[in-house]
Amino acid sequence: MANGWSVIIGLIFVVLASALAWFFSPKGENQTIWRSSLILSFASCYIMWAITFLAQWHPLIAPKRNDIRPGYEP
Repeated sequence: MANGWSVIIGLIFVVLASALAWFFSPKGENQTIWRSSLILSFASCYIMWAITFLAQWHPLIAPKRNDIRPGYEP
């Protein structure tokens, strides 16, 4: 089951991947483009995953059951 550590572990993974992208990007005139593209891709994917994960972990609207008989509340 997922817990609060998932977000922190994901952040650590993204920071490590970004550091690797910084140091191991191909040398040359496009090195800045490689670094920027990889780091922005990692950050964007992490933010999208974190928003989706947190939205499911703590939903703003609780679902209501429709299959309950009228007048019966569990």
